Amino acid sequence: MLRSPLRLAALSIALLLCTSPAHGQQPAGRPRSNANNTLTDAERAAGWRLLFDGSTTNGWRGYKSQTLPPAWHVEDGTLTKNTGTDDIITTDKFANFELDLDWQLAPKGNAGVFYRGTEEYDHIYWSAPEYQLLDDKGHADGKDRKTAAGAAYALYRSPAGHLHAAGEWNHTRIVVNGNHVEHWLNGHEMVAYTLGSPDWRARVKKSKFVDYPNYGKATTGYIGIQGDHDGALSLRNIKIKVLP
Repeated sequence: MLRSPLRLAALSIALLLCTSPAHGQQPAGRPRSNANNTLTDAERAAGWRLLFDGSTTNGWRGYKSQTLPPAWHVEDGTLTKNTGTDDIITTDKFANFELDLDWQLAPKGNAGVFYRGTEEYDHIYWSAPEYQLLDDKGHADGKDRKTAAGAAYALYRSPAGHLHAAGEWNHTRIVVNGNHVEHWLNGHEMVAYTLGSPDWRARVKKSKFVDYPNYGKATTGYIGIQGDHDGALSLRNIKIKVLP
């Protein structure tokens, strides 16, 4: 059937609207490898590197320790812990970066990803901002969006509705560039904030982090994974791109 120019134009606009990313949704971006814990040629060319090779725990150690806590191990191509244990950190420090990873929590699970952490305090969360990993429906922290999945823990709320159920895989992206920070979850922007801004300082002052004068102030530091809560946590496809 012949179509008029106006009808064809309307059809083109409708198709464009259907395929365009919604506001606050991450564009398709670079192609991701179908194989876990690998990089595509495009990712390698763009400067991405793996932080977990799927076979060993190379590149990770315990917080304030040169060895990895024994509860952390490789299981079916994942970096996993099945019980409460010590936190782990990367052996390398990072300043500005994009970090990608997939994570899966058991029901009622609670964990986190820390960035620009130091070892000056007894615990990494006293120095490093945290991207919250949580089973929002099963854990009490999910009742407050400041401590729910994707939040900048205890400081910036994340929107609801983008988290997959406990036992399913979620994809996280963290961008830290200068003082600018973004948290993404399953392709949706959850949080964006500015380290050191008046708003940041006011929120820290009202939080438990006020007791630690260097909280969130390091310009370079370790990436950490929280292990000190009960329950299983598995991670895979942990990769990073250093930004200039």
